[in-house]
Amino acid sequence: MADNLDITSVLTTLREDTDDERISLGDIVSSLEGRGFGPLLMAPALIAFLPSGAIPGIPSLCGILIALIAVQKVFGKSHPWIPSRLRKADFDRERFSEGVDQIIPVTKRIDRLFKPRLTFLFGPVISRLIAALCVIFGLLMIPLELIPMAAAIPALAIIFAAIGLSTRDGVMLVLALILFSVAGYWAGTEFGFL
Repeated sequence: MADNLDITSVLTTLREDTDDERISLGDIVSSLEGRGFGPLLMAPALIAFLPSGAIPGIPSLCGILIALIAVQKVFGKSHPWIPSRLRKADFDRERFSEGVDQIIPVTKRIDRLFKPRLTFLFGPVISRLIAALCVIFGLLMIPLELIPMAAAIPALAIIFAAIGLSTRDGVMLVLALILFSVAGYWAGTEFGFL
């Protein structure tokens, strides 16, 4: 199945496909792995961006999952492999559901904006470049966890990239590239590299 989910669909799929008090990263992968790489990248990025991203350890776990998924896209894998230990990592479902309830009215309005545009951007070279940036910025979420909610900045860039991949919307890819630049510059100044 091709990438074909918008933000609202990814969030509702995660909420409805998980019944326990805890959601594991394995649950997320199982719910979305048949939908392509876009939704698989979007889900952990959304978790890191929502209030659930304030839970200690969640931005790092999400960043590692994003990097693992994206690096496999870089190398042309059709289905991602996730280590069993990472699949078992979990977080509170209720807190995630509360965040979903708060943001769904907004995502429904946003989702109407997505449509196939600038589809020439979806060749293998640019898709792999976007995946490589997702690897870098997924890993960047680990040190950014030390600053409250700072991991939300690269998470937002990854969300835009994943939306672009999921909906074949080149405008979203362009916005993702701009956000990657902003996140990279901000992180560089924050950590004294720039």
